[in-house]
Amino acid sequence: MSARLVFGISGNVKRPSRTAALVSEVTHRLADCLGAGEHVIELVDAAPVLFRALTAAQLDEEGTALIRSLEAADVLVVGSPVYRASYSGALKHLFDLVGYDRLASKPVVLVATGGTPLHGLVPDHQLRPLFAFFRSLVLPTPLYAVETDFENHRVASPALEGRISRVIEEAGRLIEGVWHGEQESAASVAA
Repeated sequence: MSARLVFGISGNVKRPSRTAALVSEVTHRLADCLGAGEHVIELVDAAPVLFRALTAAQLDEEGTALIRSLEAADVLVVGSPVYRASYSGALKHLFDLVGYDRLASKPVVLVATGGTPLHGLVPDHQLRPLFAFFRSLVLPTPLYAVETDFENHRVASPALEGRISRVIEEAGRLIEGVWHGEQESAASVAA
């Protein structure tokens, strides 16, 4: 079996970014928990490549490679800063280019950041429906953080650290169960 990959996607369109810091932290800790590799993209870097195409058929080689690597990942950590009570338009465009059947049953951890606790339901009310469309396995507990959870664009809040640890533990158990089930299914097919 090839190495597993946890793929982080941060919907930030500027740098520095609290969202990118949180997505990177969660991706790193989850990959470490699962014994998997990790890769993180920030849309501040990827958006210019992706915005050259309005449809997947129009993607150039660089854009196609980015989308294929996302689709091939074993786990996604998807985060966005809150813009006008939703996720970023750049993140929406990225997922408009993903094959509708390519994320089915793929575990996804949801992450969002905002300036106020009033947007704390954005992961559940905005991001979760997006991944329901893809038939992804969205993990039960999302992460939401506000500006005061960070210092110099790094996670600094003990409360946020605790929430991250809880999400990593939950995600690790669930994902290992999914992967174990896949191995058992493959073994029964081979027998």
